Amino acid sequence: MNTLFDKIWDSHTVRTLDGGSCVLYIDRQYIHEVTSPQAFAGLRQRGIEVFRPSQVTASPDHNIPTQNQHLPISEPQSAEQVATLERNCTEHGITIFPIGSERNGIIHVIGPQTGLTQPGMTIVCGDSHTSTHGALGCVAFGIGTSEVEMALASQCILQSKPKSMRINIEGELGKGVCSKDIILYIISKLGTGGGTGHFVEFAGSAIRSLSMEARMTICNMSIEMGARGGMIAPDQTTFDYLKGREFAPKGKDWDAAVERWSKLRSDDDAVFDKEVTFDAADIEPMITYGTNPGMGTAISNTIPTTEKMDEAEKVTFDKALSYMGFKEGEPMLGKKVDYVFVGSCTNGRIEDLRAFAHFVKGKKKADSVTAWIVPGSKEVEKMAIEEGLQEILHEAGFELRQPGCSACLAMNEDKIPAGKYCVATSNRNFEGRQGPDSRTMLAGPLVAAAAAVTGVVTDPRELL
Repeated sequence: MNTLFDKIWDSHTVRTLDGGSCVLYIDRQYIHEVTSPQAFAGLRQRGIEVFRPSQVTASPDHNIPTQNQHLPISEPQSAEQVATLERNCTEHGITIFPIGSERNGIIHVIGPQTGLTQPGMTIVCGDSHTSTHGALGCVAFGIGTSEVEMALASQCILQSKPKSMRINIEGELGKGVCSKDIILYIISKLGTGGGTGHFVEFAGSAIRSLSMEARMTICNMSIEMGARGGMIAPDQTTFDYLKGREFAPKGKDWDAAVERWSKLRSDDDAVFDKEVTFDAADIEPMITYGTNPGMGTAISNTIPTTEKMDEAEKVTFDKALSYMGFKEGEPMLGKKVDYVFVGSCTNGRIEDLRAFAHFVKGKKKADSVTAWIVPGSKEVEKMAIEEGLQEILHEAGFELRQPGCSACLAMNEDKIPAGKYCVATSNRNFEGRQGPDSRTMLAGPLVAAAAAVTGVVTDPRELL
């Protein structure tokens, strides 16, 4: 009667303390330049070495520029953070994929891409979107800096076990609907607190039909509804994705691994603390209109009204619309777009770039739009060039930049100017997330592509 989450969590529990907290063993720890320096400083202060450096992998991603990566980083703080990460990894014997190297990229893109992320693992990183790795059947979640230090020192962390939740998406997806639309739809229905205190397993026929990269997009944004993490049971799609990757098992080890991984599923009689089901046919291309990921709507709909909201909801709603410069009851279609950003650990994989490039092929970028097309890794960049996507983008008036977190967050040179509207394939639309006073509308690659060629919010189904 165990859920997939229970099976992985319980098998990694070293000890359960009085009060219920668990000492949880961690199979793989990922680190980057933003949340690790303080952790290493703490180790140094206590005279402690990294316990198992072979189980830690680093890649600078948040602060790195997405142009001219062969040159020194121009922003002093960013340069210092990246240099500090490199020093700490050298000192402690940790594998790092440096900026410009063929393995570099956003940590949540390169983990699965290299085969370091594997089913049944426990995975942590000082980054909330660590939940991405759950798409391969892992218990993966973000941790704070003190916990980053704890994991480096002991390969364990102290955690309370979350409740379990299953979200089923049944049926076939409609034309022009992608995995980003699925997760934005779920969050719009459940709210940003709908998964609080739970670890979510995504299931159902629509989920099983998705590619591996599409599954990563869904698990990536599970935390935007308050969940501790998200996961999807591994299946043949998972195994096909991992086979032959650099750090995946080989030969007899591969056969043994697949046999083991094939058992990683929730029991038929497993009971979840919470369970909800949605019909895939109800999901349309989505876009957000407010300042949290739960404020989303089908692109053909109007912005909701405050009619049925309580006073507290109205205050939050009105504040968000005031920031965005929108009004209740207005249509989203036709809203002006100044910037389009395709990338991030949510939608910076090769499938996302393919979808965008194939949509804009034979079309032209709107003159009023500035577009940043940013691969999630050097490998994705290489594939985009080899497959001719860069050429398609160039002919349509777009430029393929170099990998990094880019405009997902205002930690590098790619910032959206104050007051400007950006359709972004990233994961958060909080006030100032992409730059002070910037205005973000979250969407999938097809909605972003439609906006890029028309200059306004456009239903991609009209141009497919």
